[in-house]
Amino acid sequence: MQHTDTVVIGAGQAGLAMSRSLTERGVEHVVLERGRVADRWRNETWDSLRLLSPNWMSRLPGWSYTGPDPHGYMTAAEVVSYLQGYADASAAPVQEESAVEHVGLDGERFEIITSDQNWRAGNVVVATGWCDRPTVPAMAHQLDTELTQVVPAAYRRPADLPEGGVLVVGASATGAQLADELAAAGRDVVLAVGSHSRLPRKYRGMDIFWWLERIGTFDRTIDEALDPVAARQEPSLQLVGRPDHCTIDLDTLRVRGVELAGRMTAADGQHVHFAGDLAPTIAAADGRLDRILADIDVHIEASCLGEEVLDRERTRPIPVDHQLLDLDLRDRRVRTVIWATGYRRAYPWLHVPVLDEAGEIRQRHGVTPVPGLYVLGQRFQHRRNSNFIDGVGRDAIEVAEHVIHHTCSIGRA
Repeated sequence: MQHTDTVVIGAGQAGLAMSRSLTERGVEHVVLERGRVADRWRNETWDSLRLLSPNWMSRLPGWSYTGPDPHGYMTAAEVVSYLQGYADASAAPVQEESAVEHVGLDGERFEIITSDQNWRAGNVVVATGWCDRPTVPAMAHQLDTELTQVVPAAYRRPADLPEGGVLVVGASATGAQLADELAAAGRDVVLAVGSHSRLPRKYRGMDIFWWLERIGTFDRTIDEALDPVAARQEPSLQLVGRPDHCTIDLDTLRVRGVELAGRMTAADGQHVHFAGDLAPTIAAADGRLDRILADIDVHIEASCLGEEVLDRERTRPIPVDHQLLDLDLRDRRVRTVIWATGYRRAYPWLHVPVLDEAGEIRQRHGVTPVPGLYVLGQRFQHRRNSNFIDGVGRDAIEVAEHVIHHTCSIGRA
């Protein structure tokens, strides 16, 4: 049995930010990682994936981007290098290939059992991230077994998929990017569109993330939300980070030849059915877009930036030519379905009473109801960007202060 003050579970951006914050405060700790540092970025990304945020926004405690392309978007391999460099520079005490199998309480302290050794600690920080396990709807089991079904974590490139058309389910950042890539590769693509947030890559000459930071979007806290549950379920961004700084939305996909449909509602063998909600879904996304751009325009006026940026831009509404309600996959020669339907969290190893009815960890600003147990990297954990590389650091610093207080109350390991 190994003893330490704090065990951090996960060596991605959240776990490493937590480790740096603990090190700076003199808290003894260990970081347990099931694979290697930044393991999901190494093994669960497709070849063309890049960060949605510009490189200058990749800020962590004591670490920031210093490369030659601050306005570009790091590839997955570059993110791995960035996080590995952070771990090395921070001398993070990472135990790689150490999968956590059990976390339970033993008096005032926690017992942590891993695949290679056991630990006893006064604090545990769960930093396994928001994008844990792909969510695949139950209707997937109703599809013909001849079809290939893929989640984004297992997709790498168009050439790996069977020949023929592709049905992509989900139109946020991941679904839109994969639909665009597959159509560019000559595939016949149908995109099932659910709730999403449409944004241009640039607005009035500046990256949209630059504007969102300027108007305080990322500083918005969960305490300001009228409905915290709904806030954490806000539609994801329909955005792409590419060297050409292009915008990707349903209109650019339609022009590329992607056929748009509403939400996928049912499946039966080689037949799938869609809701007739494409037009209202697009209208809702356009409404959110118009409100954000209006806020930016107000900020430009109030800050006297009008002479420094481009003129106001009008957004083009996305036409809905027809509603695809039913699709015969065999007739359309669709042989692959990609489920870009988001992620869920699972904690089969967490044997502490902190999970709610949905299986999520109950917490406020990272502090759970169980003394000494914390979480980091959750969506809208404290601020709107809590699960971003650029936002997790502030939460890590706050959680570190709670760790220190709890450690003092129970004594060192």
